Amino acid sequence: MTFLAADLNSAGPLITSLTTVGKFISLTASFATVGFLLAMGFLLLDNAGNLSKSAKALRNSAAITALVWSLGQSLNILTTLANILGTSINGALDLTSLRSFVTQIDLGKYMFVQLCLALIICAVVSRVRTVAAANVLLLLSIVAVIAPIFASHSASSGSHALAIGSLIVHVVALTFWVGGLIAITVLSNADRAIALPRFSALALWSVIAVVASGTANAWARLNFQSAWDSNYARLVIVKVLLTSVLIYLGYLNRKHLSGKWQITLQNLGRLIFVEVTIMLVAVLVGSRLSNMQPPARDESAILDPGLAIAGISTPTPPNLWRLLSLYDPDALMIGVLITAVALYIKGVVILSRRGDKWPVGRTVAFALGISVIDYATSGGLGVYAKFSFEYHMVAHMALGMIAPIGIVLGAPITLALRTLPQGRNAEERGIRGTLIALLHSKPAGIFTNPVIILALFDGSLFALYMTPLFGNMMQSHLGHLVMNVHFLLAGILFFHVIIGIDPNPRKVPHIVRIVILFAAMSIHAFFAIALISTSTLIDQGYFLSLQTPWNLDLLADQHAGGSIAWALGEIPILLALVATFIQWMRDDNRETKRIDRNEARLAAMGEPDELAQYNAYLTSLAVKDAETEK
Repeated sequence: MTFLAADLNSAGPLITSLTTVGKFISLTASFATVGFLLAMGFLLLDNAGNLSKSAKALRNSAAITALVWSLGQSLNILTTLANILGTSINGALDLTSLRSFVTQIDLGKYMFVQLCLALIICAVVSRVRTVAAANVLLLLSIVAVIAPIFASHSASSGSHALAIGSLIVHVVALTFWVGGLIAITVLSNADRAIALPRFSALALWSVIAVVASGTANAWARLNFQSAWDSNYARLVIVKVLLTSVLIYLGYLNRKHLSGKWQITLQNLGRLIFVEVTIMLVAVLVGSRLSNMQPPARDESAILDPGLAIAGISTPTPPNLWRLLSLYDPDALMIGVLITAVALYIKGVVILSRRGDKWPVGRTVAFALGISVIDYATSGGLGVYAKFSFEYHMVAHMALGMIAPIGIVLGAPITLALRTLPQGRNAEERGIRGTLIALLHSKPAGIFTNPVIILALFDGSLFALYMTPLFGNMMQSHLGHLVMNVHFLLAGILFFHVIIGIDPNPRKVPHIVRIVILFAAMSIHAFFAIALISTSTLIDQGYFLSLQTPWNLDLLADQHAGGSIAWALGEIPILLALVATFIQWMRDDNRETKRIDRNEARLAAMGEPDELAQYNAYLTSLAVKDAETEK
């Protein structure tokens, strides 16, 4: 059952005030928790991958803020349920109603997930000993922060991909910004001096993301003139002004760090404290905004099933021009792609300034891979994939089998290893050392096992499309997002092992790679034939509910998707097979040249080569046998 925050009925001013207070406490505590984990895993020094004394001192603070986060979220759940029921807190404490809310209603489910994750972090963080464990908890805390967004006001906006995606980017960037500042504030002067340079660089990226995503989200909600006369819009403007002040204060901090403006650490701490205070006011405004319903849209838009279900108006019948020109921005995916491109370009620039060359072909391959991802998620292909299984399968093949080839041939891991910074002292592992440790870890060895990659790459096809999972995931924006991410990551992992030029934790022989490719080709063909042979729909009624006028024969559309899966699935695998043969021949040539160089070196030193040594060894054995017989 879907129940959006925009549909809540206020149970009175007391409940409304408690809801705002609960969300403020929850948000502030979650930001602080993320900030402490960020300081532990990234800002402060580490000791060969283990937490330093300063980082260990933050564990108790993180446990306390996570506990406060849990309490605030518990209050949020109760006040939200009270709003739905139009009753008091006592009425919301009814166990039957509470259980139904957190198990049957989407908003309650996401809020309960956040509560559970906060409790897990609270229970585990005190036992953390390594940077890797701290970063895992950091990732878990980010997942907890963004979980309720999928049932927020943005989920009821006209463009799910733009509204939800931009809000996720906004909240994540704001979390790093505010949380990092809170952590910086509580650090000692010595630790603050170590952490500030890294936080300053992170804060700059966060500010850019906050401004861009906030603008996109406000535009998605308030994209008509009358909305700007509402109280909702006025609070948005107040938040923008507060953000502008924060940006200026951040500029002063960066100016100090660059050495152009001298200030004592004590005064800098005061400036940071003022910045944190203004941030908390902005968070309070955001908490109030989350309790307010955005101005209503045109009632006629409700009549469009595509807008209500898929989050975008039903497009006109597809043709080449519309496939190339339509664009529905998936803000979250665009944010990830922009970050990846920016980091890649920065790495290439660092190599260029160092005097090293980076092959242009790798950059082009990476750019093409990024472009395919954007087209399959936000472009015309991504738009029609929401309304037709045939185009969904084209997008699936693009994300899982075409884009990964470009990403893998772009060698991003090699570029990262050549450009990432070393540790800040002799004991610190640093970002580059952390990446190396990750590449040599047991999980990396497991996930690069040929059998595992084949199961993830092809086995997941049957798990998704031959079970009710596909239909259930198509019903929500989160499901679409999870599918796209899975297709992309499974494809990148598969082609990384088969044709990748980046370092691989496991050396897979070329003959094994060829066997895996033939197995993948066979499994893919079997899946496509099974899809073509289906006599019932597998989408659990999703495409039928859209009532798309140009897609009425849904079973034929499903069979067309199976044919596309067969055709488009075979071509990339064949190309990978050719590439594997070429790499095999090149490796043999390099090995031959290496042996020749070794033999030439031995000859120059007056030493026999390996074959001569082996013959001499056999001769000595024969002489010994002859002497034994005598």
